[in-house]
Amino acid sequence: MSIKKTGVDQQLIRDLAGILNDTNLTEIEVELGDLKVRVSRQSQAVHAVAAPLPAIAAPVAAAAQPAAAAAAAPADPSKNAVPSPMVGTVYLAPSPDAKPFVEIGQKVKEGQTLLIIEAMKTMNQIPSPRAGTVTAILIEDAQPVEYGMPLVVLE
Repeated sequence: MSIKKTGVDQQLIRDLAGILNDTNLTEIEVELGDLKVRVSRQSQAVHAVAAPLPAIAAPVAAAAQPAAAAAAAPADPSKNAVPSPMVGTVYLAPSPDAKPFVEIGQKVKEGQTLLIIEAMKTMNQIPSPRAGTVTAILIEDAQPVEYGMPLVVLE
């Protein structure tokens, strides 16, 4: 005999909110059978909404983001920022002990590799879309990035 759980596992929501904080993602979604749980970060809070997939939608819980994790505010990227072309993990150097591809103040040519984004276990070189000088690097090594997120500012 199988007993169907009618409530939402609050520990699951806390774990998903913790993953958001640890990885700096803005949203995560999990489906468990007929239950779909989406946790997303908006402003300075992490919100969770759970609903059965077929029809009924009911808000379940909202967990506040710890103040320490909220300290990293997104930088104000200029119109000259190079956006991420994909979701993945960014690496600023070809290997952990190697020199970074670019540094602040360095002049780059169009097509020169700025960084690498690992997506689905594939290393993707991200080329400079234009020639210029690197005035800011808006991400850290091994940081998760999302599509469209500003990475490097070229003037």
